[in-house]
Amino acid sequence: MIDTATNTVVATVPVGDSPQGVAVNPVGTLAYVANFSSNDVSVIDTTTNTVVATIPVGEAGPIGAAVNPVGTRAYVTSTYSNNLSVIDTSTNTVVATVPVGIDEVGVAVNPVGPFAYVVKYNGTVSVFYTGTNTVVATIRLPGNGSFGVAVNPAGTYAYVANRGNNRVSVIDTVTNSVTATIPVGEVPSGVAVNPAGTLAYVANSADNTVSVIDTSTNTVVATVDVGHGPVALGNFIGAVSGCLGGTPPPSVRPSPTPRAHSTLPPRP
Repeated sequence: MIDTATNTVVATVPVGDSPQGVAVNPVGTLAYVANFSSNDVSVIDTTTNTVVATIPVGEAGPIGAAVNPVGTRAYVTSTYSNNLSVIDTSTNTVVATVPVGIDEVGVAVNPVGPFAYVVKYNGTVSVFYTGTNTVVATIRLPGNGSFGVAVNPAGTYAYVANRGNNRVSVIDTVTNSVTATIPVGEVPSGVAVNPAGTLAYVANSADNTVSVIDTSTNTVVATVDVGHGPVALGNFIGAVSGCLGGTPPPSVRPSPTPRAHSTLPPRP
């Protein structure tokens, strides 16, 4: 656990084996951690920084996690199954297991509508209607190796990182169609959108950078050098200052030229 005011680690919480995706409920009291190797989800009480429940989700490598806007359901993807696990957060039990297709990775919930977006490594996105726990559309992306996904605060666009072609696909959530494809760094993996919806941040695993996208123009406006092998980005806790205007610090580079296709690293 990191104190964002001081940027220091204030607690280390033991969870399951090979933790991957993390999602926090809207009021910030509970965190849900997908444990890839132990095939379960750890529920952390953020006031005490302790695990208060462990939820089995099958033997298929849980990897992505998301919580609905009212905090009543958590959604967990599993890489080696074709099912999305739906968790009742009041009982910490799986109440539905919904087929969405093989090689699930990232998942994000629309903050203003009854839909979740399940990304699959084969380059497709399943649109999941949370009211009936059914898939209502499948979106084909112009690439493969699709991994992370984030939805803007207005719920109008979803952003998907495609490792296979070093691009981010922008999906119009009204029409469920791809409206833009943005070149970013090498092997883009995690995606996050700031609270204002004006900037998207993409973690590029192979070149150790984060691409900053201006969502009004769908262009990369800065590239930030970070540590080795960045993968996931989560929801922002507070306002984030953009890398626009003035002279950028030494760790920030201008908008990059598109990079060539790179060999994909192994998935977790």
